Amino acid sequence: MSYILSMLVCGGICIVGQLLYDNTKLTPGHITSLFVVTGALLDSFGIYDVLLKVSKVGASLPITSFGHSLMHAGMESVSEKGVLGIAAGLFNMTSIGITSAILFAFLIAIIFKPKS
Repeated sequence: MSYILSMLVCGGICIVGQLLYDNTKLTPGHITSLFVVTGALLDSFGIYDVLLKVSKVGASLPITSFGHSLMHAGMESVSEKGVLGIAAGLFNMTSIGITSAILFAFLIAIIFKPKS
């Protein structure tokens, strides 16, 4: 059952993104930014944590989980270090994901040649 819920949640988020792309004049960059902000907003109201408990990996794969991670890290940092610790908390929590994305993108760019 958890596989089905994961697929439905992740697929639902992807369907929303595809519908936005097909039916609006939003660019992929705008949609990505919108999803990151949506993930942050859902986390600030406690909705994204419920979504993660229900669908497990299904909610942690899409880009909305990056907004969730940013908000979660920022709120933890504020509770520990105060308002001035927000930036440190954001970088600590998300640095592994960002570094991995940059590294893997670089490796793929070295291995494969672009067609154009």
